[in-house]
Amino acid sequence: MALLWVGGEALVRGASGLALRAGLAPLAVGLTVVALGTSAPELVVSLGATFQGAGDVAVGNVVGSNIANVALILGLAALVRPIEVRTRVIRLDTPLVIVSSAALLACLADERIQRWEGALLFAGVVAYCWLNLHLARAEKRSLRDDEALAVPERPGRPLADAAWVVAGIAGLVAGGKLFVDAAVDIAQTLGLSEAVIGLTVVAVGTSLPELATSVIASARDQGDIAVGNVLGSNVFNVLCIAGLTAAIQPLARGGVTWADLGIMLGLGVVLLPLMHSGFRLNRWEGAGLLASWIAYTAWRVIV
Repeated sequence: MALLWVGGEALVRGASGLALRAGLAPLAVGLTVVALGTSAPELVVSLGATFQGAGDVAVGNVVGSNIANVALILGLAALVRPIEVRTRVIRLDTPLVIVSSAALLACLADERIQRWEGALLFAGVVAYCWLNLHLARAEKRSLRDDEALAVPERPGRPLADAAWVVAGIAGLVAGGKLFVDAAVDIAQTLGLSEAVIGLTVVAVGTSLPELATSVIASARDQGDIAVGNVLGSNVFNVLCIAGLTAAIQPLARGGVTWADLGIMLGLGVVLLPLMHSGFRLNRWEGAGLLASWIAYTAWRVIV
């Protein structure tokens, strides 16, 4: 978990610096590079689990991470400070989370994600990145400055940024292998299924970068970052992580139940009225989201 945390942070720092040096606007960096960087642990863990024959961990990791992102991370972020929500988040970003979740359910209708379905999902993340870059170019400079994304305003030397990227990838690869091995051992020792471990322990562990980014952003009154990081990561988890992993090797639903998938989709749907009400997530709404994650985790471990 420590390696995943440090690796994710290093990758985001280096990649953000390189992206800004390449002339990308801060908004585009946050919605693409930062979201993908904080989702990198899920990618490494899912790929590692697939190669080790633990497909339940791979699927459970994606589904559990998306549940944790909304219920646990947004819940905690709103508890720290009520989060102001922009119109774009309601009209575009949250609906994209719902659509991507529904696409995952559709792919699993026959109990597995086939290679061609994985390739189709991955094509979706390419389109998603293009859309964000296109919208970022259309933004006014003043609006971009207001975003105040958690990326370096004055990036260091290019070689230093590249070194952070390499170190981050190394930490993620090593941490991902150790995490999967340990999670499977825990599952066997405690008699829990690999799916439950993927939905709970692994999901929370790989969501640590999102947790750190969103809670810190909320504490600094940067609500857009807290919300954008979570929503962007959820889209990446489904389209990029599940898609790329399945394109390499088909993924079976295994022990991940339709109830788990339904909760993932339902949380995205619930977010719309919560954020539309006063265009903010209040503390009591954050407490409700957090309580729902605690109840879900308890139910999954006990049942």
